[in-house]
Formats: sequence, C-alpha cells, structure tokens
Amino acid sequence: RESDHRAWTPVTYTVTRQNATIQGLIQGKAYFFRIAAENIIGMGPFTETTKEILIRDPITVPDRPEDLEVKAVTKNSVTLTWNPPKYNGGSDITMYVLESRLIGKDKFHKVTKEKMLDRKFTVEGLKEGDTYEYRVSACNIVGQGKPSFCTKPITCKDELAPPTLDLDFRDKLIVRVGEAFSLTGRYSGKPAPKVTWLKDDIVLKEDDRIKIKTTPTTLCLGILKSVREDTGKYCVTVENSTGSRKGFCQVNVVDRPSPPVGPVIFDEVFKDHMVVSWKPPLDDGGSEITNYIIEKKDTHKDLWMPVTSSTVKTTCKIPKLLEGREYQIRIYAENLYGISDPLISDEMKAKDRFRVPDAPEQPIVKDVTKDSAVVVWNKPYDGGKPITNYIVEKKETMATRWVKATKDPIFPGTKFKVPDLLEGCQYEFRVSAENEIGVGDPSPPSKPIFARDPIAKPSPPVNPEVVDKTKNSVDLSWQPPRHDGNGKIIGYLIEYQKVGDEEWKQANLTADSCPETNYKVTGLTEGLTYKFRVKAVNAAGESDPAHVPDPVEVKDRLEPPELILDANMAREQHVKAGDTLRLSAVIKGVPFPKVTWKKEDREVSPKADIEVTGVGSKLEIRNTVHEDGGMYSLTVENPAGSKTVSVKVVVLDKPGPPRNLNVSDVRSDSCYLTWMEPEDDGGSVITNYVVERKDVASAQWVAISSSSKKRSHMAKYLMEGTQYLFRVAAENQYGRGPYVETLKPIKAIDPLHPPGPPKNLHHVDVDKTEVSLVWNRPDRDGGAEITGYLVEYQEDGADEWTKFQTVPMLDCVVTGL
Repeated sequence: RESDHRAWTPVTYTVTRQNATIQGLIQGKAYFFRIAAENIIGMGPFTETTKEILIRDPITVPDRPEDLEVKAVTKNSVTLTWNPPKYNGGSDITMYVLESRLIGKDKFHKVTKEKMLDRKFTVEGLKEGDTYEYRVSACNIVGQGKPSFCTKPITCKDELAPPTLDLDFRDKLIVRVGEAFSLTGRYSGKPAPKVTWLKDDIVLKEDDRIKIKTTPTTLCLGILKSVREDTGKYCVTVENSTGSRKGFCQVNVVDRPSPPVGPVIFDEVFKDHMVVSWKPPLDDGGSEITNYIIEKKDTHKDLWMPVTSSTVKTTCKIPKLLEGREYQIRIYAENLYGISDPLISDEMKAKDRFRVPDAPEQPIVKDVTKDSAVVVWNKPYDGGKPITNYIVEKKETMATRWVKATKDPIFPGTKFKVPDLLEGCQYEFRVSAENEIGVGDPSPPSKPIFARDPIAKPSPPVNPEVVDKTKNSVDLSWQPPRHDGNGKIIGYLIEYQKVGDEEWKQANLTADSCPETNYKVTGLTEGLTYKFRVKAVNAAGESDPAHVPDPVEVKDRLEPPELILDANMAREQHVKAGDTLRLSAVIKGVPFPKVTWKKEDREVSPKADIEVTGVGSKLEIRNTVHEDGGMYSLTVENPAGSKTVSVKVVVLDKPGPPRNLNVSDVRSDSCYLTWMEPEDDGGSVITNYVVERKDVASAQWVAISSSSKKRSHMAKYLMEGTQYLFRVAAENQYGRGPYVETLKPIKAIDPLHPPGPPKNLHHVDVDKTEVSLVWNRPDRDGGAEITGYLVEYQEDGADEWTKFQTVPMLDCVVTGL
C-alpha cells in the first residue's frame, strides 16, 4: 500500500519462491509491503515491512568530469577548468577532487580544498620548471566517481603571447562640436600588456573631459563635449615584453566655419555694379567651404537683399545697383555643418571710376608675304586701367565678317605678324585694346593689301645653248633661272648680235611670246656668224642676260634621216576589219626628210589619211576592209641619205567562199559533198564550215552541219525523187564568210547501171537465111525498166559483131543471113 493510504493492494496470487518483483510502482512515492504464507489448510498471518520504502533509481557514483582544460600557466601556478559529468549517479554532486602527479612519480596527490564545488581552480606554490599532469573527480552521496582523463604534462613557466588588438572604430571619425565620442576595443597578451593613448604623438591624460578606462581585456577612451581642438590623429598602443600593437583613428571635430577674413575689397566700382573680393575663413570648421552667401544693402534701407548663395570663389560681382547710392556687402561662409557669422563691408558709392580703352588709330601693314603680314599700331588711351591685351582682326575685303588673327594674348608690343593668309587674297586689318573693364572699340580698317611675296627681278636663265640650226634660223634652249624673285616668270627675251656689230637686236618683242625655255630665231643671213643671249622676265622686270658661250655660223646642218618606230610599226600589224589602222614613226634628220608611204610598191589607197609633222608621220585608214591588208613601207629621204621600213598589215575579217563545191554519190536518201578551202581565210584560221540544203520548191535553207572542220560532208535523210540545192560557207573567229552554192539542183535517186545479160539464149528454128531466137529476162535491170534488147550476129571466124536490130520482146527472127 502507498504510505499515505490505508488500503492494501494484492500484488500477486501465488509465489512459490522466497522473492518477488513488484511492477507498476510510481517513482518518488513511498510504499509499505506485507507477505503471508499459505498451505492447503489456509493462509497464515502477514509479516509487514517496518518502514516505508521510497521508490527511486539506485544511486551510483558520478561519471567522470569532462573537458578538463588548462587556462593559464605561470612559473608557480596552474589554472584549470572543467565541465560537470554527463551523469551525476542519481545524486547531486557534493564536491570535486582535483589531483596532480609530478612527472616521474607514481602517485596522484589531492590539491583541492574540502567541499570544493567550483569548476575552476588555481594550483599555487608550484616550483618553476616542474612538470605535472592533472585529473579531477566528482563526488556525490555515494562516493567519489572515476577521475577525468589526464591533462597533457604542464611545465611551470611564464606563458608568453604577443599583444592582439581588436578595435571597434574605423580609420576616420567625424564628430560635431559639443558631442561626446569614444574609441573602444579589445586586447590580449601574455604577460598582460600596458595600454597607452596618444593624440598627435602626445600621451593623453585624464581630466574633466578625457576619460580612460582599461580592463584586463577591454580598453576605452572617451571625450565629453568635444571641441575643434580635439581634432587630431589618435593612437592606442598595447605593449608587453613580446611586442606591441597600435591602432589609429583620425578624429575630425567639425563645426560651422569662422567668418570670412576681411576687409571686403572693392576691386571694381561702376555706376550699376561692383566687383568685391575677400579672403577665406581662418577656420573652415573641419569641412571644406561649400559656398559663400553674399548679400547687399542700400544704406538708406534696413533690408539685406540676396546676391548669390552658390559661389565658391572669393570674388563676386554685385549687379543691379543704382547710380549714386551707397551700399554695404555682407558675406557668410558655409560648409556641410552650418553657416558662419557674417563679414560686413564698409559703405561704397556706385559710380564709374574706369572705362574701356579708346580705339587705336588706323594700323599700318608692312612686310607682306604670300601667307603673312605685320600689323603695326600706336597705343591708345587706356581708360584709366592698364591695357592687358590687343585684339587683331582680319577680313577679306569682299567679306563681311571680321575674324580674330589669334586666340593668344598680344601684349605689351604694338605690332603683330598675322599668319595663315591665303595667297593672292586681299585683306584689311583692325585692332582693339582691352583692359580689366572690357574691350574697347576697334580701330579704322587698315589699307587693303594683297597676300603675296614681294617680287624682285629674277636671276639670269641657266645654260643657254644652240640645239639646232638651218641656213636661216637657230634653235636655242636654256633652263629656268635659279631664283624667280618670288614672282612668276612671264617669259623670256631673246637677243642676237652679228659678230663685229655693237648693237643687239631683239628676236621677240615681248616676253610672253616666249613662255617656254626654247626659241627659234629666224630671219638670219646664211653664212654669217651671230652671238645670242637670253633674259628672264617677271613682274619686277628683266634679269641680267645669259650668253650662249660661242658664236654660231648660220648654215644648214646635215643629219641623215632616222626612223624611230612606234609600237604599231612592228613586223606584222593585225587589225580587225572595221577598226582603224594606224601606222606611225618618229622622224629625225636635218634638213627634215621627205616622207613617202607605199603599199606593195604602189601608191597607198586614197582612203588613207597621211599626216606629216616636224617630228614624224602617221598613216591612218578608218573602217578597214580585208583588201587594206598588205605590205606597207615608209621611206624618208634627205640629201644626207634615205631609210625605209616595212610592216605587214593583216586585216582580220571573215573568210572568203569555199571553192569547187562538188556533189557525188547521189542516192535516193543521201549524197556526198566535197569542196576546197577559201582562197582567203580572212587572216585567221578556218574554225569550221556551215553546210545547208534547200528543197527547190521551198524558200527556206536548212542547216545540216555547222561545226564540221572537214572539207566534205555526207548529206543524209534526203527524200527520194526530191530536187535539192546545197551551199557551204567557211567560218573563222571574225565571222562567217559568203556561201558557195551548187549550180544546178540534185535529184535524190539511186544511180542507173546497164542491165545484166539476158539468160538462156537459144534458137528454136533455123532456115537457110534466117534464125529464130528466144531468151529469158536478165537477173538485174540496172535500176530502170528494160526498154529493149539489142540483137547482134557474127560470122564465124570474123572479129566484129554486126548489129541487127533492137526488139522489145524476148524473141527475134534474124534475117538476111
């Protein structure tokens, strides 16, 4: 029964053994038990347990503790930690027992105090250099459990570890003025490192605003109510005997800027605007100045008017002023963190002090070349401000737009070489002056000039010489002058002088009549000796003369004829019919030879155009025909000799008609045609023959062969009894020649032969002066019906047969014998 109930509950009916297992009990409850013996007579009295029995699992010693670790080692102490056992044996842990064994000894010795429940213990009073191993056991109500696994052997000595540093802040930190900031982190190291804070390499110490807090593992620097002076490079140093680590942070304590630095300077003052300037603030608040805010105020009013809030320059134009009024200017500096206090200017009246320069006088142009000119001017009144630049402009006289001569400044000189002019164009120039106020009016335009190089007289011609002469003329040649004086050579003047005379005569009156470097002086007297000289002329005038070195006697110079053949005078010249035949040659000789063209030693055809010039001759025949072919000769002749060249000309044309067309072997369905090649093949190989036929009753010719290269053809597939005409033409690469035609029609029939001999000739009756004969028809009739039989007789012993008569039938009576 349960201890708190009075009713008993049977557990089993019969048990023959002296023990029993009771099932179905509830853990944690207390029970009483009783037992009675029974025999055949009945059940005896119960025996009851003396005290209640609490139901629970049996209690054992705890399991071994886990994760025994060495946390720290010094030269005289070891610190260990561990975790409780997985199973406490069914009873709470009452204490832990830590044991150690000196390496080299056999026994473990207890090192913990009585009743130690902490799972961390530092063993102290050890001897430096000794080596130990440790184990720990757990105890409960039953007793001490198994020891944990031993640590590795631990030698007592100071443990060294270089410092480590783990910071919570970045390289840069921005803080508003008045705010607090802190720099924190974690560190470690053995032995425990020393922590030092520095700012800009100066050690920081605690005061009312600076707080430094350091624990064995953390570090912290805090600054309350930061000021601009707290800006700087902060450094934390963690150092022990094994080394050091440093961490840095650039702290920027930012604020609105200080006011711009005065005074406000009035750089320019005009009746309607001013230009002011100032200096940047001494302190930009730790952040770049983003802009300045400029305001203006008429001193008669209390209202400040905005001018601009977007300028970053330290200068500003104040526009829209009223002439004669006094103004004050107010300037603020602004950064990301705010707007500074203002800088206020003195009062300033709006009125003109200065103006732009006056217009210069008309400029002068000199040193003109084909692509440049130098413009010179005088300095004008500068308007009260120094001139800083001159602007030179150019314009073609016919144009309307002025163009700056250069983008670069022109100062302080008052002349400028204008480049990039176009040769031959007419230009004019003007100049404007510029000062701080602006650009003044331009000067009046200069006098127009043409862009071209200045011209001087040319140098004399080079190497004049006599290249030919006749009985009344001399041909001169020379080279152009080495220097044309920058002007185009218009031409040359040629002069001659009879030896012994003083006067030079002009061969040509004007230079432009001899623009080339050669000239024929005519009208000279045969047999006399002359001197010659040549002058070059440009727009600036005549050059000095260049003399032909030696005097020249005027007489004919004899040179035998010479022929220089053109390519069309090769040995054989082929021309396609209808094209133009051209034969030409260069002819030399003094005097110029007589020119004669011939064909086959006869005059050339009247259709030929013959042209003779002073240097050669040309023969030309248009629309050539085959008959224009042949051997052409060119003869040149003068008193010094003659020369002849020949060229064979082949006019390539269609061939002539074939010859001797003949028809043979006529059959009822075919015949055989033969012919001979044309007398004239047109200058090209016969490629093939075209054969055609025509029924005499038809108007249409029909081709029966168009590619035969042979000079014969079997005409097949004729219709028996039909009369045909045939014709043949030859072809070459230039076309088909004329046809040759059969003279008379050919009838398609088989040929006729004499019939065969009559058969079985014999007599059937004989008289004294006549014989009766009979015979049979012959085997073959020769292709035509037999029209009769010729009967002949011969006297025995005679040589000749005598004709009797022709009979139509197969019998005959020969009489008169």
